[in-house]
Parts: sequence; C-alpha cells; structure tokens
Amino acid sequence: MTRPVAALLPGVGRREVWSWAMYDFANSGYTTVVLTTVFNAYFVGVVAAGRTWGTLALTAALSLSYLMVMVIMPTLGARADAGGGHRRLLYASTVGCVAGTAVLASVAPGDIVWGLLWLVLSNVCYCIGESTVASFLPSLARPEAMGRVSGWGWSFGYCGGMLALGLSLWVASSAGAHGLTAQHYVPWIMLLTAGLFALAAVPSFLWLREPGAGDVQAAASMLSQLRRAWYETRSDFPDFRRLLMCIASYQAGITVVITLASVYATEVMGFTMKQTMLLVFLVNIGAAVGAFSFGYVQDRIGHRRALALTLSGWIVMVLLAALGHSLALFWTAAGLAGLCMGTSQSAARAMVGVLAPQRRPAEFFALWTFAVQLSAVVGPLCYGLLVWVTGGNHRVALLATGIFFLAGLLQLARLDFDRGVRARDTSA
Repeated sequence: MTRPVAALLPGVGRREVWSWAMYDFANSGYTTVVLTTVFNAYFVGVVAAGRTWGTLALTAALSLSYLMVMVIMPTLGARADAGGGHRRLLYASTVGCVAGTAVLASVAPGDIVWGLLWLVLSNVCYCIGESTVASFLPSLARPEAMGRVSGWGWSFGYCGGMLALGLSLWVASSAGAHGLTAQHYVPWIMLLTAGLFALAAVPSFLWLREPGAGDVQAAASMLSQLRRAWYETRSDFPDFRRLLMCIASYQAGITVVITLASVYATEVMGFTMKQTMLLVFLVNIGAAVGAFSFGYVQDRIGHRRALALTLSGWIVMVLLAALGHSLALFWTAAGLAGLCMGTSQSAARAMVGVLAPQRRPAEFFALWTFAVQLSAVVGPLCYGLLVWVTGGNHRVALLATGIFFLAGLLQLARLDFDRGVRARDTSA
C-alpha cells in the first residue's frame, strides 16, 4: 500500500486530507437518513398520509432541487475559482443544509408545503457543498493518486452514513419501546442528523486550506455561464465533455438504486423494515470497501479501464436483482451494488479531478455536479413512469435501468483519457 504522504502534493499534510475526508463523513448522514431511509418514508406515510400524490410530491420536490443546482452551480463554481471563495461557499452551503435539516424537525402531519420547502432548500445546499468540497481534490492529491485519495473520502463518507443510520435506528428503537410513533421520534432524528453534520464538518473549516485563485472572468448570468462552460468543453475539452455524458448516463442508474432500493425490496421482495435497514447497512459497507480499495486499483490499471469494469459490475447487479427470485440472489445483488456504488462514484470524482484545468477546479466540478443532478432528475422519473405504465411491475423498471449503465459504457468507449490530459495541460 502506498504511504499516504506519497499520494499528496508537496506541502499537503495528512491532517489536511483527513479534514477534507471528514466533510464526506459529515454530509453522508444527510443523504442516508433524510433522502434514503427516514424522512422520505415519514413524509409519504405521515406528513402526506392519505394523499395518493404524496410520493409524486416528494419526487417532484427533489427534482426541483436538482434542477436548481444544475442552473446555479456553474456560476457559483466559476466565482469561487476567480475570487478564492471555495471555503466561503463550502461554509455557507453547510450552514444552509444543517439549518434546513434541523427545521425539518418541525414538520408535522399535514405540513406538506412546509416540509417540501425545507427539503428543497436543504438538498440544494447539500448538493452545492458536495460539489465544492470535490473541487479541493486537485489541490490535495498528485495526478497519479487521484483515485486512491478520492476513494479515501468516499469510503470515509459511507462510514459517516452508517453512523448516522445506526444512531437513527437506536432513536427509533428506543422510542418504539416506549410506544412512541414516527411523529414523535422522527423530529429527534432530524435534529440528531443536523447536529452530527455540523460537528463532523468542523475539521474541514479548521484545517482545509483555500485552493489558489483561478482565472478572473466577467460576471455572467447563471444560464449564460452554464451555456458558456458547456460550449467550451465541446471546443477545448471534448474528452471532458464525453466524461460528463458518461457520468450523466450511469449516474441515472445509481440514483435509481439509491432512491428506490427500499421500495423495490418492500414491494417485490417483501422485506420488513428491519430487513430494509440491514439492506442499507450492507450496501454502505460494500460501498465503503469498494471506494477505499478500488481507488488503488484505479490508479494502477488506469481510470478509463477501472470505470469500465465497475459499470460492467452494475449491469450484472441489475440482471441479478431484476431476474432473480430468491433472497440469496437479491442479497448478492445488494452487496454487488454497494461495491459498484463506491467504486463508480469515487472513480468519477477522480477522473474529473485529473481532467479539470488546474486554475478552474470549482467551475469544472460544477459541470460534474450538473451531470449528476441531471441524472438525479431523469433516473427516478423514468423508473416511476415505467412502473406506472406496466401496472406496477418493478422488475421491468429495474431491468430497464440497466440501459443507463450500458449507455455509460458506450460513452466511455469514445473517451481518450490521454488526449483529455493534454487538453488540460494546454489550457494551464
């Protein structure tokens, strides 16, 4: 195993990288508890109880939040690059997400608009923070070590998600033992999640240094900035553009798995709540192991080949889960999904870090965020439409999700990584 210091740029210490990885640890509790396990089910089952459109309202609100991030993040990233504002942007987004999560504790049965409003605001801030902290990666890791350093952060992040989920399960179990319902204990879980996020993010603001300021560009409107950046990738960074299209394709499938795995387990496999919790733990454990270990493999065999390998694994996972009828096969598919989730997400961040111009990391990581958020809108929406069209057939919808991973492989086949590196160096 390569020593940590050997993977870092000169002047970067272990404490700084640890503080960077701690942000992944901090924000993972939000996605695991709020978006995947607790608040989504609480909103549909309690806040919007009795409304047949409750699930649609939830997914529409999340889609709106992703669309907002798609529009505003390129401008925020460019301004952070130009003005040395990465830390300020990270801090502001963290405060917004923590505050929004805490306010979710006040959402009671019937507070549909209030709950959706704060869910949208907290998720927008989460996405901005996720993109911003990723833009620090090129200032921390050597180009040949992007994979392993990115993997350190992702694997540490999944541990944070498991901690938040474990504490939430403890709160729910304790409350249930005293005869309390979700209406009573979910607010405490939201406060716990917000507090854990705030506490775990502190090292990032103490020891994570500001990357150097990049190119100073004239202020532009949000849409103009987004359009300019996208057209520039076509003319000057075509392989970075292909990478974005690849990420947008396969990430749509990953978002389906993250958002709807619990629904599939319940509706198709007949899982109980306890089994579903164990399923989420298994996926997170696999993701942590995959992100950490595969980063070393990625740096050894090459970014493009490594991503192709993990996308092939996703296709196998979809086939096992959609066509298999035994619990053994489904648990195997869940474990494989965890491994592939950690490797593919970590690999993408590392590849963006390698191909992004050194003086414009936040702007190009904002384009990565745009691709990820676009997939977050398209993937679950397609799944939901297929379930509706097929009369509730989740197996067909999951099987069709494999098309996203196949499309990602096809885009990846057209990507010339060495040419992308030369384009990055030419722009420096």
